[in-house]
Amino acid sequence: MGNAFKVILIILAVVVVLALFLSRPYNQLVTLDEEVNTAWSQVENQLQRRYDLIPNLVETVKGYASHEKEVFVEVTKARASVGGAKTPEEKIQANNQLTSALSRLLLVVERYPELKANENFIRLQDELAGTENRIAVERRKYNEKVKIYNQKVRRFPTNMIAGFFGFEKRPYFEAPTEAKQAPKVDFSGK
Repeated sequence: MGNAFKVILIILAVVVVLALFLSRPYNQLVTLDEEVNTAWSQVENQLQRRYDLIPNLVETVKGYASHEKEVFVEVTKARASVGGAKTPEEKIQANNQLTSALSRLLLVVERYPELKANENFIRLQDELAGTENRIAVERRKYNEKVKIYNQKVRRFPTNMIAGFFGFEKRPYFEAPTEAKQAPKVDFSGK
């Protein structure tokens, strides 16, 4: 019985040491995961604000540029895809499409000087610009948290603990490829 007791004590000591060894990286992963989730919720708050502004903006522009139907349809479809997105990856993709559609809508506005002078439009455009700035700030913060988290998930030996407990890399919120090219604006009226 003495040898069995020693074996049990050794096994117990190994389990305790192993648990202590694993607890720190696991807790770090949990903390970083929560920081990413918090940063993402801030991004979502700003995206929701933009989502809510769009119908008013579209209706205001429609009053002046009713024949620009395809742009309105594109913005409406992009907005609907944002509303239907569930995962962060889907939301990032849908919001990138919405950003692209909004930039085309704002190009339409350039052709209507009386619209650009409309008080309601100016207010909505200012709100949208402020929201876009907030989105950029929150997206940057989110991407910083994702970078730290992803580095931790990929580094040895934490990568083994991450794999065992199901911690996976998180997506960055990157700008759409269309945003990397400046839009062409033609004031010649052709």
